[in-house]
Parts: sequence; structure tokens; C-alpha cells
Amino acid sequence: MSLVSESIPQSNVAEYTVSEISGALKRTVEETFGHVRIRGEVSGYRGPHSSGHAYFTLKDDKARIDAVIWRTSFAKLAFKPEEGLEVIATGRLTTYPNSSKYQVVIEAIEPAGAGALMALLNERRLKLEAEGLFASERKRRLPFLPRVIGVVTSPTGAVIRDIVHRISDRFPVHVLVWPVRVQGETSGAEVSAAIEGFNAIEAGGKIPRPDVVIVARGGGSLEDLWGFNDEAVVRAAAGSAIPLISAVGHETDWTLIDHAADVRAPTPTGAAEMAVPVRAELLAQIASHNARLSGAVSRRLDQEKKGLAALARAMPGIDALLEQPRRRLDEATTGLGGNLRHAVGEKRRLFAGASARLVPATLDAALRDKRATLRHHAVHADHGMRVRLDAARRRFDRVAADLKPHTLRARSEAARLSLVQLSERLERTEAQERARRRQRVETAWRLASSLSPLNVLERGYAIVRDEAEHALTRADELSAGMAVTLEFAGRQRRGAVVTDGEASPSPRSAGPASGDLGPGGTEQPGPRPAPAKPRKPRTKPVVEGQGTLF
Repeated sequence: MSLVSESIPQSNVAEYTVSEISGALKRTVEETFGHVRIRGEVSGYRGPHSSGHAYFTLKDDKARIDAVIWRTSFAKLAFKPEEGLEVIATGRLTTYPNSSKYQVVIEAIEPAGAGALMALLNERRLKLEAEGLFASERKRRLPFLPRVIGVVTSPTGAVIRDIVHRISDRFPVHVLVWPVRVQGETSGAEVSAAIEGFNAIEAGGKIPRPDVVIVARGGGSLEDLWGFNDEAVVRAAAGSAIPLISAVGHETDWTLIDHAADVRAPTPTGAAEMAVPVRAELLAQIASHNARLSGAVSRRLDQEKKGLAALARAMPGIDALLEQPRRRLDEATTGLGGNLRHAVGEKRRLFAGASARLVPATLDAALRDKRATLRHHAVHADHGMRVRLDAARRRFDRVAADLKPHTLRARSEAARLSLVQLSERLERTEAQERARRRQRVETAWRLASSLSPLNVLERGYAIVRDEAEHALTRADELSAGMAVTLEFAGRQRRGAVVTDGEASPSPRSAGPASGDLGPGGTEQPGPRPAPAKPRKPRTKPVVEGQGTLF
């Protein structure tokens, strides 16, 4: 039998490698479109990545396109992207060859009209209001007469001149100006830093601490006043320990700092009027109060004089007050001589009775009684002493009988026998306890060995650990690109990287080529390693019911 090989038809179409066709598409897209402006809604935005880059998508009702903002461009943006915000993005189109995707690299971004700004403003207002930053119980009363007023505004505008002029007309006090930009990209950060800076001034230092702070700016459009809607400015105003007056824009304008401030002024001039009273009015009030006080003092003195005169008329004279004491003194003087003679006679009678009892015969009789009592006590003491000596002698004889040599030997032998018996019982008890504890240790060791996860690894299982050496027990704890460690029997370990559906060993994982964009648009440096030699699949059957690791 002869074998006939059929010829393969040849074609004149040029052949490309995957890298060549991907590079050609990348150059074509970048050269054809270049810089573009795209209008769409921000979707999938979760803030900047740990690397500083931001990844999200722009979408409308029919299509969507991936977008990336590099870290250097993200730091220069006046408006940061937010989830659900309709924006106009300016950038360049490019492709990501590793996954056959195209994306827009954004260099500038702005809200799509005032309606989008109002929607963003309203959303931010509801968020901060839900946190309680606008609650009325947080607001404080302004001091009646502040000594120092801090003003946060532009040092070159007409606002600061109006405020200083109005304060000088009403009540001149010390004014501290913290210069900031009131419009532009950095205005929000500068205003919040100024409020926190005034609060950081220590009382009694070289720089006086303000008693009230005014944040002021003239009128303007919504975009001009946008810096005062910054979240950092609102939080700084709500957390200020110094009472704060918001005077941003005209009376019809409003910003989020107006809700967080303790008082909102319609204009910067109105803020100055709220901060200090009118000095002339205070002087007039003081003069009126002084006149009223003088009249009240005069009337009170007249009333007190009249009351004192009435009391003087009602009080008795000196002779009437001393009449009763003088009479009692005369009566006491008259009875003093008779009482003294009576007392002397009583003392003489008592002395005579005591001297009659002290005759010699009476003293001799008392002395004989005392001597008889003493002899009786001496007899009793002698008898008691003899009884106690006899009892002590008997106890001594008993102890001496117990200390004879043959008695001591008998007692020593009995104690030795008892000690030997106790020693034998101790040895038996020690052996039994040692055997019982050895049996308990062996039982616990067998139980620990049966429960050890290392023995389970001998049956074909493996332990999955993350980079922190924590064991992972659920598949949803893994994510694509996550580095893990697999531990097998014999404490053998192998590294692996999680893919979409399976784990591939990390030493053989291939990264993107140098200069290409990674997932989401990040650049992945380094050359592409050569493909590893395929390994022969293992023929060991999978245990039924075990499932996959990922």
C-alpha cells in the first residue's frame, strides 16, 4: 500500500507574530486618534491604587471604555473623579497588548457642566450632613467682645480691606490675616490649613490666639467658589475649637462651609459687623447704666438713712439697758458676807469629825487587823507553793522514766519500722503514679498524632498559606495574581500564583513584556522569561469529593 500526501495550498498573505500585530494595532490607534476628549460617566472608581495610579471606566448608555490616570497626572487634577460623576476627560488612546484591550490615558478631567457640579455638591452635602457635621448642637455662640480676630482670605483683594475698615469703624481690635488663595486648585487645602493653623496657636504665646475666625471671599460663580465646598475645608470648620464665621460670596451664594460654620454672614462686611459691636453704642450704654446706677445708689442710701433713724428712735437708752445688771450686782454683793461665814463653819465641822477618828487607839486596832490578814495570806501562799512543787516533781519523775536507755531503744526501733513501712508505701505510690501519668501522656500523644494536619498531608492533601503564613480555608479568600505557598507531606513547600481558575507555580509564571501595560494599565518592567518546559501530567487520580484547591 502506498501513502499519498496531499499538498497544502500556499497563500501570499503576510504572516505576523502576535507581538507584531499587537504593536501595529497600538501604533495605529495612537497615531490615528492622538489626544481626544471623551464625555461619559465614571464607573468602577475605587480611589487611587497603592501605586498612586487610578483605574476605572467611562461609560454611556451604549458603550464603555477603560481609563487610567497615572500618578503624576492624578496629583495635578483640580477635580478628582468620583463614582457616578459625568465628566469630560482629555487624554490619548492606546492599547494594552497583553489582553487585546484599548484604553484612554487621561491627562485632565473636568465635570460635564454646572449640573454635574450641583449633583456632586448635593451628594457631598448629604454625606457630611449624615455624619453630623452640620448639626445645630455643634454650633457655638460668638464672643461678645473679642480681643483678636483671625481672618482667612486673600491678602490682596478688597475683602480684607472691607473687613479691616469695618472693624476699625465699629471697635478697633487686633486683626490677624492668614493669606490663602480663594480660587484655584490649592484653595481648599490652603483654607483648611489656615483654620487648623489658627487653632494650633497656643494661648499666651508670642502670636496672640484669635477669639473668633472669619473665612471670607467675594462673590463668584459656582466654579470660583468650589474650593470652599472641599471636604477638608468643611471638616476643618466643623472641628475648629475657635468660633468660626463663614462669609463666602454674596447673600445668594452658598457653600458647604456655610453649613459647618458656627455663624454664616451674608457678606464679608456683615461678618465684621457680627464679630465686634459698635464702640460708640457701648459707650452710650455704659453712660446710661452709670447714670441708672448712680440714681439707684442715691435712692438706696436715702432709704438706709431713714431706716437707721427709725431704729435709733426705737432703741432704749444706756441707763435702761444697765438697770437690771446693776441691781443683780448689788444683791450679790449684799449676800456674799453671810455665805462666806456659813461656808467657813461647815468646813470647821468636817475637820473636827475627821480629827476625832485619828486617835492612837483607833490606829492600833486597824494595824492589828491588817497584820492578821497578812499572816492568813502568807499561810495560803506557802500551801499553794508546796502543792505546785509536788506536781512539778511528779512530772519530772515521769519524764525521767521515759528517758531510760531501754525505753529510748524501744521507741527508736518502733519509729524505724514505721519509717521503713512509709518508705515502701511511698515507692509503690510513686511507681503507680508514674505509670498512670506515662499512660496519660501516651494517650494524649496518640490523640495529637491522629489530629495532626501533617498526617492528613500523607493522604494527598495540601495546606494553602498566604504571604503572612496564614492558612486559607475558603476559595473566596483567593484572588487572581495572589502569591500563595502549598505545603505537602514531609514539610515540603512550593510557591504558586493564583490565576482566574487555577494556581500556577510562581517560578514558572510569565509576566508581561518590558514596556507593556499590566492589567488596568500599570507598566510591568522586566523582560519576558522564556517558557518553561511542560511537565508531564501526573496520573495520580483525584480523590472523589475532594474538589479543587481554588
